[in-house]
Amino acid sequence: MGAQNRNAGSIPQSDSSVLDADVTEQRCNGDRPICDYEGTDYRAEFWENRGREYEDLAERIALRRLLPPRGRRLIEIGAGFGRLADLYSGYDQVILLDYARSGLREAQTRLGRSGRFLYVAADLYNLPLAPESCDTAVTVRVLHHVADVPAALRQIASALRPGGAYVLEYANKRNIKAIARYWLRRQQWSPFAAEPYEFAPLHYDFHPTWMAQQLARAGFTVEAELAVSHFRLPLLKRLIPPRALAALDGVLQGASAGWKLAPSVFLRAQIPGSGTVATAALFRCPACRSCDLDDRLTALVCRTCGAVWSITDGIYDFKTRIGNFNYPRRAAVGKEHVPHERTAQRERTSV
Repeated sequence: MGAQNRNAGSIPQSDSSVLDADVTEQRCNGDRPICDYEGTDYRAEFWENRGREYEDLAERIALRRLLPPRGRRLIEIGAGFGRLADLYSGYDQVILLDYARSGLREAQTRLGRSGRFLYVAADLYNLPLAPESCDTAVTVRVLHHVADVPAALRQIASALRPGGAYVLEYANKRNIKAIARYWLRRQQWSPFAAEPYEFAPLHYDFHPTWMAQQLARAGFTVEAELAVSHFRLPLLKRLIPPRALAALDGVLQGASAGWKLAPSVFLRAQIPGSGTVATAALFRCPACRSCDLDDRLTALVCRTCGAVWSITDGIYDFKTRIGNFNYPRRAAVGKEHVPHERTAQRERTSV
């Protein structure tokens, strides 16, 4: 899912001067809308010299507290230009996934090309990851762009090993500013209603109870919660240095988590059980979900359905299949072919 790490939470609540520029909707997978930032300079337009150093620092404090410190493989979904990639130093391999190829190219320029970082263009509703292939998944400033959260959570859960962690952030509908505006009749929508509120196209606020229910239905157990960005107010950000404001926010993140009145909520959820990352395959075909992919250096070819997915300048592109390849009927490479008993009997009879 692209357009990740985008918007400072909930615009009507705390940053009414900003709406993400040049957001387009693209349809795929059952007509679900996708927020696509292809071709935009999100880093320059939203983060650099835009008065959001406080938000960046506060979010980093929360991530350091919630993120498992090490593991075999981590995936950040909606990684954009790789703003948070420096926090993943304890992982052997990091997958940066986004819907916008342009964001991944910028991340690649910043972080380099090596086996440790993999750059993947793909759709959150159809993740090209083999089951149980990751220890940890991260989404920050992502879910507020997601129209079908339950479907997205199911995809993320399938990619995590038993005992794997999911660290997420969502825009909190029931924040103190929205409550005050509602009580003063400055807004019509209720921050206490459970359903998500779409305040702009593909920009959603979520009620904490609703989000907890969706996580439970997807098979997650919430382990830890933090309330983040309490001071996302222009006046405070002008008067108080960002690091001091973020440090104060860090003091409140855990203490105020039970109230959940901040504009952002961070959670660490876990898949039940224990296990290790599956090593047989990393990717699966988005077309047929087979994990039997043939690496042709410039493309991945599905041996099951023949779909061809490009690898361009080090970016694995699973957004659109670029062709089809007809494999001869034979055993898949690296796997023993066991014929059906009736087929084997016919072959023995005909000899």
